[in-house]
Amino acid sequence: MGRAEARKAQQQRGARRAPSGRAKGTKGTASAGKRTGIRRFFTWKKILGTFLGLILLLMAAAIILYFSVNEPTDPNKSATLQSNTYRYADGSLMASTGKMNREIVPIDKIPADVRTAFIAIENKSFYKDRGIDLMGTARGLFNTVTGKGKAGGSTITQQYVKNYYLTQDQSATRKLRELIISLKVDQRMEKDDILAGYLNTNFYGRNAYGIQAAAQAYYGVDADKLTLEQGAYLAAVIQAPSQYDWATAGPNGKRLVMIRFNAVLDNMVEMGALDEAKRKTLQFQEPIKPKPRPGMDGQKGYLIQAANDEMNRQDVTDAQIAAGGWNITLNIEPKKQAALEKAVDDELESQLRREDTKNRPQDQSVQAGATSVDAKTGAIVAMYGGQGLEQKSASNALRTDYQPGSTFKPIVLASALENNATTQGGKPITPNTLYDGTSKRQVVGSKIPFNPQNQDDKDFGKEITVQEATNYSVNSVYAQMIVDVKPQAAKKTALALGMHDRDGWPEDKPAMSLGTMSANTVEMAAVYATLDNHGKKVTPTIIKSAENKDREYKPEPAIGAQAISRQTADTVTKVLTGVVNDGSGNKVQSSAYEAAGKTGTTESNVAGWFTGYTPELVTVVAMFGEEPGTHKQVTLTGTAGGGRAGGSSFPAAIWKAYTLAALKGVNTAEFDLKEAEMGASQAPSRSASTSPSSSQSSSAPATSSAPPTSSAPATQDPTPTKSGSTKPPTPTGTPTPTATKTNGPKPPDPPLFPEQ
Repeated sequence: MGRAEARKAQQQRGARRAPSGRAKGTKGTASAGKRTGIRRFFTWKKILGTFLGLILLLMAAAIILYFSVNEPTDPNKSATLQSNTYRYADGSLMASTGKMNREIVPIDKIPADVRTAFIAIENKSFYKDRGIDLMGTARGLFNTVTGKGKAGGSTITQQYVKNYYLTQDQSATRKLRELIISLKVDQRMEKDDILAGYLNTNFYGRNAYGIQAAAQAYYGVDADKLTLEQGAYLAAVIQAPSQYDWATAGPNGKRLVMIRFNAVLDNMVEMGALDEAKRKTLQFQEPIKPKPRPGMDGQKGYLIQAANDEMNRQDVTDAQIAAGGWNITLNIEPKKQAALEKAVDDELESQLRREDTKNRPQDQSVQAGATSVDAKTGAIVAMYGGQGLEQKSASNALRTDYQPGSTFKPIVLASALENNATTQGGKPITPNTLYDGTSKRQVVGSKIPFNPQNQDDKDFGKEITVQEATNYSVNSVYAQMIVDVKPQAAKKTALALGMHDRDGWPEDKPAMSLGTMSANTVEMAAVYATLDNHGKKVTPTIIKSAENKDREYKPEPAIGAQAISRQTADTVTKVLTGVVNDGSGNKVQSSAYEAAGKTGTTESNVAGWFTGYTPELVTVVAMFGEEPGTHKQVTLTGTAGGGRAGGSSFPAAIWKAYTLAALKGVNTAEFDLKEAEMGASQAPSRSASTSPSSSQSSSAPATSSAPPTSSAPATQDPTPTKSGSTKPPTPTGTPTPTATKTNGPKPPDPPLFPEQ
């Protein structure tokens, strides 16, 4: 058989085998393609069908939701603002605010480029969309439901619907209603009418609702006179009116609002609504200073400001307050408030108005603030914020940009007593403990070198009691004491007593003993009120009650648990009576009351404090040097033609005048200090007098917390003690003065050695 025949026979054999092979293959394929278990339920047909079914279901739900949610026929209460009523503690009317501070203006009264500015930053697709932004809304709903933040992504139409028809509530339900109503509003209304409604209902801060009120509040013009730059700022400020108001914003607030301001203009260029060349010529226009509304004259504006701030801290927003309907009663007592205002005017402002000093630069820089608290209840009964909102938009009583100086020293002592601290030599720290009062003495036991000089670089000898060191505010003693106590422990005590932990608190540094952190008069009133209240925590509150039918507000309890032991509190109080009777607070002595207190003056004399208390009343008076316009801290030295203006000068004089008037007719009590523990008497071993002398040391110059080394001016406190000597009392036995009221002769003038 040839090769051709053999090949043909092989092909025939392959053909005969093919059917059985195919049959076998078919059987195998059928077996392999068979789906078993859970795979039977996840075919592509079933998945597609399920997806389409869900889409249809969602569409049906959307249709049902669309027809079930009706567009409201009436605006909400926020769209028709009510007034807020503020009353004094006795129920008498103080002020009424929020009386519809809004004027509706038609769209043609709002410049076209100003309108575009709002669109550019809030909703660039406004004239093209159907009233909603599905992606933005979905993102906002997700954030709300998952607790990741407030809902966002709203269009201008949605914001108008929220402002005019709904509430500021951030729930998912409200967001869904907003969505549906916005669709219907967009179908019913012209875009320009929606934009006008949005611009007229927005809250812009400064109690201004609507573009017209905002134009007047920020730039003193009508809406139709707004420039593009002004409109761009207003478009930026609505995101956070309190934080972005240029007059009161901090560095971070100003930075953030400038970012938004520039974004407004850049977006307009991107939209083709602003020429890029013109954009480069546009500059930020700073708003005018806030002007008070009727009823906000004098101190009223500051008192309302303090009340609103207190409500803010308990999650009542500016917008909720501005919406109106609040009946707010303050703890401010008219008699005491009038007495405080008169004391500031008589003891400070009248001297700054004198013909011979009115052109003095220092006098133009002086600012005063004060807070007075009932230690038994925690009620703020009087407060002084400044000359008025027209001159100063933020309250000096609440400002936290200055240091409290030596008014912090009693906290160091309280911490030493509370923690049973000992000296470097192992002796318990008590009011009778001896310390080295040498000026510029290097502290021992600190990793951070510190050698502060005393006021006027005075030496108080190698051995001086803590009582004497407190009386004369000896820096070298308290710098060493805080090292012995540990700065961290002193800070913990300060926070427990009522101070706040802010950025820049000088932890672990002995300079902290000189009060180098920031504080305001309310905080320091809290500290000293807690001491006055035998160690029970006092949180000063200005609000007595606040009622609104749409929102319940309950002030936080003003009296809390024991912050420090009664023994510690009473011991510090007894020591501070020595400051008043024999020390730098001598100026406030009176037979009308028993008082304890502490003076304080900061580095370069940019601030002076007097914080004092009687059994009935705790009052903090502070004076600040602030350059007009720049807000730069400047020295108070030379105020009213005098010398160094420390805590024992004008602040102490204001404190005394106010306290005498506030307690007139009151049967004043004496301090109950039966638990005070002064410690064992430690007679000094030195033979030298405790009389300070000018330091002849050639040690390094004082650190940044050291006071100026110039001699104290004649107005500063150069007065003999009760014995007629110019020396501090020599500690024989217990050096603490007997704290009792007397009806003796006129108290002596202030001592020679003013505080740091």
